[in-house]
Amino acid sequence: MEVSPSDDDTSHTSQQQCSSDNHRLYLVPFRWWKEAQGYCDPDGGTKKKRGVLYDALPASSSYVGPMKILNNIFKSDLAFNLVRKGEEDEQQQDDDNNDNDSSENNGGDDRDINGVSGRNYALVVADMWLQALKWHSDSKGTVKDGKSFLAAEDDMTDVYPLQLKLSILQETNTLGVRISKKDNAVECYRRACKIFSIESELLHIWDFSGQTTQFLLDEKNKNAKDSLRQSEQEILLELQVYGLSDLTRNKDMKKDEMTSHLVKTSSKMNGSTGNSICLRSNSAVSSGSYCEKGSLGLTGLQNLGNTCFMNSSLQCLAHTPKLVDYFLGDHRREINHDNPLGMNGEIALAFGDLLKTLWAPGATAVPPRTFKSKLAHFAPQFSGFNQHDSQELLAFLLDGLHEDLNRVKCKPYAEAKDGDGRPDEDIADEYWQNHLARNDSIIVDVCQGQYRSTLVCPICRKVSVTFDPFMYLSLPLPSTSMRTMTLTTVPTDGSAQPTQVTVTVPKHGKFEDLVRALRTMCSLGNDETLMVAEVYNNHIIRFLGEPTDSLSLIRDDDRLVAYNIQKDFEKFSRVVFVHQQIEKNLTSGKNKSSCKPFGLPLVACGEIAKGHDIRDLYFNVLKPLTIKAKSSSEDDNNTGTVPIEDEERNNVASPEDTSEASDTVNGNSRTDCEVQFYLTDDNGNVKGSEIVMDELLNSTELGGRLNILVCWSDKMLELYDQSLLTSPAEVYKPALFSKRPQESISLYKCLEAFLKEEPLGPEDMWYCPGCKKHRQASKKLDLWRLPEILVIHLKRFSYSRFLKNKLETFVDFPIHDLDLTTFVAYNNGRSSHRYMLYAISNHYGSMGGGHYTAFIRHDGDRWYDFDDSHVSPIDEDRIKTSAAYVLFYRRLEDI
Repeated sequence: MEVSPSDDDTSHTSQQQCSSDNHRLYLVPFRWWKEAQGYCDPDGGTKKKRGVLYDALPASSSYVGPMKILNNIFKSDLAFNLVRKGEEDEQQQDDDNNDNDSSENNGGDDRDINGVSGRNYALVVADMWLQALKWHSDSKGTVKDGKSFLAAEDDMTDVYPLQLKLSILQETNTLGVRISKKDNAVECYRRACKIFSIESELLHIWDFSGQTTQFLLDEKNKNAKDSLRQSEQEILLELQVYGLSDLTRNKDMKKDEMTSHLVKTSSKMNGSTGNSICLRSNSAVSSGSYCEKGSLGLTGLQNLGNTCFMNSSLQCLAHTPKLVDYFLGDHRREINHDNPLGMNGEIALAFGDLLKTLWAPGATAVPPRTFKSKLAHFAPQFSGFNQHDSQELLAFLLDGLHEDLNRVKCKPYAEAKDGDGRPDEDIADEYWQNHLARNDSIIVDVCQGQYRSTLVCPICRKVSVTFDPFMYLSLPLPSTSMRTMTLTTVPTDGSAQPTQVTVTVPKHGKFEDLVRALRTMCSLGNDETLMVAEVYNNHIIRFLGEPTDSLSLIRDDDRLVAYNIQKDFEKFSRVVFVHQQIEKNLTSGKNKSSCKPFGLPLVACGEIAKGHDIRDLYFNVLKPLTIKAKSSSEDDNNTGTVPIEDEERNNVASPEDTSEASDTVNGNSRTDCEVQFYLTDDNGNVKGSEIVMDELLNSTELGGRLNILVCWSDKMLELYDQSLLTSPAEVYKPALFSKRPQESISLYKCLEAFLKEEPLGPEDMWYCPGCKKHRQASKKLDLWRLPEILVIHLKRFSYSRFLKNKLETFVDFPIHDLDLTTFVAYNNGRSSHRYMLYAISNHYGSMGGGHYTAFIRHDGDRWYDFDDSHVSPIDEDRIKTSAAYVLFYRRLEDI
């Protein structure tokens, strides 16, 4: 929880910052928390937590008309009040809910929790959240009371921050909550609008953290001391949202799939997304490390605040055999204080001291503060408490340890010589000896290998061979090259009903590939084109138009509509119609009206001068939605088999039928009382009053794009089928197809992809000494010399100019016998090159949020799960997951 005051009270700032380090708050689905509640006592006990119930109510209950409703959709702040209802014991909640567990739940959408209907969320501190997360991961299929609730959506495990502003309303025992669009990322604010929507359903928040009660108490005490302080002072708060990324996903994910997606993610994990996703606390996650008589090295590392990435890499290195022996011995005598590339030995000393502490008998969970301080000093990118990439930390640490422990005090200059037709073995040895002349340390002895790089000029066929050292192998993950996308196509001339179409496009293709596939699917004529738009909350939020835009920018949960339009549409006014339904209801004996947005927007083109031109365009594009047209096609279908062509024609009303249906209501001609039109801007804000049919429109408003809000009356529902305007489908939703299988690939296939010959990119042109020009040469890598400790980095994170993504591909890697004999170009006197796995750095989650752990082989063939402070045994058949990120192998001959 990030908290700070809005005034200049420095003492209050200090107090709140201290709270920030120890009491991060997480908002989670209540049912998810309830399932794990017996595990989540930080002290290891079974005492149930007491929760305070809050009801979420609108910040204002005043009348909201049709124009005001539209404006609220695009407002910059989301505001509501949390009204305290009472305090309940969670054990009592369980007892009251035993009879209600048969109802299915989705995300935070719990029904009848302790007699309280609606959506229910829980507010917990970081220790509670992380241990509940651990419980759900370890339960792996455990059924509770005959059933098991899971956060079953694909996005269920996203963790992302929301910036909130709280105001304490003492006189009403109420918390005012305001979420501003300018304080949050667009996607986070969009999700917040979904999570905290209170217009259609009740929302309840159970606070098990005790923080809201403390807020009210602290503010009351401050106000009592300072009569000038306002009671509605705003307090900044950063709330971590977990398990509520999309409340509409299906509920059928199996438990074993959930294990591999436990903290899926998303956010985008380039190592420093800025998102706060791990525990920021000085206390251990559990009561300590795993204790076993006679065992050393089973000591956890405390999470100092988003330091799980560091803990994961440190534990893997702390269990690397020769490094352990070296740093537990007299490593200080090899410290190189004169190396300008080193860190005066401080990193090596800090790492050595930490290693000795971890391997001390009877050690409890260690807070690596000294090492973290040294790391931040020499690598500012790892300072602070943001999440980072464990592989990036590992690369820096190995290089830093090497330079601090480099035995070479004065590095000689060595110039690489051309091969001149000499054997590769001689060239490789020369390169390796030149490397050792400048680099000689325990890290080089144990962790460094050598590969051969061959470049071939495509013009003169000049061949260049070099031999370079490596500390680890970064292997690509080959994945499926095609992608299935579903869109809704809508004609703009009223010739057919909206239709869903599914096309297959290259996963890393361009927007023009999507348009080409849609044109083929829809059989468009030469005079027709498509306008593709993204729809959210029944409004068009953007048009996709750049042919070279990457399709990777389109997410699976986006909703896209392709409007079929004439190519010469720019000659006419383009009108976008957005729909709202006027509803009347009796509240407290008063007749009140409200408007509810519905349906997908419609687009039409034509010449516009007066209001009735807009009306005619609208009713023309509505023709296929007339109830008479629908019933007519149903009657035809009941008479016998109808050809597809005839059926499509029956689904569209003829001009005569449409005119009869739409021009007459209860014997009267179509009038403006049945529908009202309002002009809006591109953001959906209503401009002026209702459009008058017989009046000329302002010339400045014509031309280009017109945005029109259409308010339907109840009479409109008698003429047009509202269900045909249903919101567009998601681009990809597993419920629409067979469940998307998890991609799986062997580690050997990743090695083949790494070593295959491929042309250099245009940005990596090679200067050919034969042509004397830069050429796009072909490059081929070969493994030449393998180290005793082989570190393999699986490139799960991909980056582009606009997007960051994580690959959830399951990599099937050998545990006992990784045989690289066929991949090594030079045997170097060895008959085989076989390795055994001894450590894994895992990353659970997406780019937008996640958590790092480590699996370590210890005491022979026994495996342990190092999850920050918590260390526990794990079966070997459970260590292969899609979370595997960095693999550590040791050569079999050395065991």
